[in-house]
Amino acid sequence: MLIEPCRHTFLEFVVHCAMKRQNVRTLSLVVCTFTYLLIGAAVFDSLESQTEAKRWEFLQAIKNNFVEKYNVSAEDYRMIEIVIIENKPHKAGPQWKFAGAFYFATVVLAMIGYGHSTPTTVAGKLFTMFYAMVGIPLGLVMFQSIGERLNKFASVIIRRAKRASGARCTDATEMNLMLATGMLSSIIITTGAAVFSRYEGWSYFDSFYYCFVTLTTIGFGDYVALQNDQALTNKPGYVALSLVFILFGLAVVAASINLLVLRFMTMQAEDAKRDEQDAQNLAAGNQPLTFDDESTYNMHGKLLENNYTTENDETVSLCSCTCMGGTRCLNHEQFVDPDFQPMDIIESTLCLKRASV
Repeated sequence: MLIEPCRHTFLEFVVHCAMKRQNVRTLSLVVCTFTYLLIGAAVFDSLESQTEAKRWEFLQAIKNNFVEKYNVSAEDYRMIEIVIIENKPHKAGPQWKFAGAFYFATVVLAMIGYGHSTPTTVAGKLFTMFYAMVGIPLGLVMFQSIGERLNKFASVIIRRAKRASGARCTDATEMNLMLATGMLSSIIITTGAAVFSRYEGWSYFDSFYYCFVTLTTIGFGDYVALQNDQALTNKPGYVALSLVFILFGLAVVAASINLLVLRFMTMQAEDAKRDEQDAQNLAAGNQPLTFDDESTYNMHGKLLENNYTTENDETVSLCSCTCMGGTRCLNHEQFVDPDFQPMDIIESTLCLKRASV
């Protein structure tokens, strides 16, 4: 009578422990993330704050010199600022003709968000929101699917390479796939940096920075391709190359990052599933089979009677019956061994307990 309450109490304890582990894991992730943010803020502060102050002082000096030299009022100077800022996107040519609009749609779907051109009409802003609501999930699914195909292709190449090298294990492990996708991502970024450095006139480091910011969908907008020399209308080949770089590069980088994220998510899901399975087993009474010195339970959690055994107990076996595996038990008829003698076990010093399996 005391077994059932104890079992439910133990079940509640297991579920509580499982939930506690998940809560601790989530809390640890939150703490680590905010700690990482604090460290990043401190590093950026030390690296950029002094340069920012110097740039501001330099710009203020130029502004004051310009205002004094040409006797420009504050309102006129503000108007000049607006004109210069608003005129900057038009250096690339018409931003809302088909080529520029296609480039903008690609940036929206890829969630890069350079900010180089933005809709100004109410209808354009409304359509941008609805377009993003449908396009962003569609783009994520597409990039995920392409990434899976790339990982599948990489696994085939890795297996063939291992077979050719005579490796003992020819399976493509997750580490192999991470290395392959990481290498492919590096090749795309370094190659793209060389191309953009040539066409945009940037330094190779700035071009590499642009490629990294673009393919990780950060998209600061401080460097944006196709924004000079009427490139959107005069360089269709360069426009196509830039779009292919963005779409294919995002798929490759997404595949590389997803392998890392999914590995962690898989570990977390496996832990949660194992905890849930343990809880379900305990709720159904499917406790593990135990062989202790005090009590033994069957697979339904019921205490077996007469389970105390000694070396002289001749009526116990691993089966629920007491046939000792002899030839007269119908439960073991298919396993009958005519040469088997029950006394072979009885005479041994091995002590077996009776338990249902």
